Amino acid sequence: MARPFRAAFAGAAVLTVAGALTGRDRLQWIAKPMMMPLLAADVVHSGRSLAPADRALLLGSLGAATVGDVLLIDPDDDRRLVAGASAFAVMQAGYSALWWRRGARPRAAVAAPRIAAWLGAGALLRRGAPRLALPLSGYGATLATAAVLASDPGLAPEAKTLAGMNLPAGDPRTRVGLGALLFTASDGLIVLRRLFARTPRARRITEGIILATYAGAQYLLTDPRVHTE
Repeated sequence: MARPFRAAFAGAAVLTVAGALTGRDRLQWIAKPMMMPLLAADVVHSGRSLAPADRALLLGSLGAATVGDVLLIDPDDDRRLVAGASAFAVMQAGYSALWWRRGARPRAAVAAPRIAAWLGAGALLRRGAPRLALPLSGYGATLATAAVLASDPGLAPEAKTLAGMNLPAGDPRTRVGLGALLFTASDGLIVLRRLFARTPRARRITEGIILATYAGAQYLLTDPRVHTE
């Protein structure tokens, strides 16, 4: 089956990343708000066999992500950053519910490094941006929960694993752990950018990497085939 909406998403993601790298906010304002609606259109187009509850969770999560995307077009505004994190917390909660419905459960080997990363990011925020520490740490808890569930090898029990996570292969379910890892990396870079990127060039480059890893994560996590096979 042709996947025109996912192809269009890839185009919008390229334009969004290019806008961040070049500092062209207008390009981001055009392309970035299109990304998640295009994935949602793919869910409607290609996910006809989804259970109604799964479809509702996936579309609701993508709707929340759209709100977060618009808010974070200006990532240097702390108020928008906190509001965007709140929207993405709703999205992560939806993803957690999806993985749980697919049978994912937390495993210690998977959870330990993600909890350590969450604690480390919280410590950095308390030192460098104390006003952001509480709301972003709250969001980080939802991210860690979704990432732990998405990385459960039980989602694709026949896949090969490495360090407790499925290795990506032909089965779309094997790529969910990689998507969660990309999402964790993207959000971790948001913290590092806020605290350590001092020059406009450093901010642009870091933002471009943040958006590229974010787009890759969403592309992998929202494939309807993950929730129907």
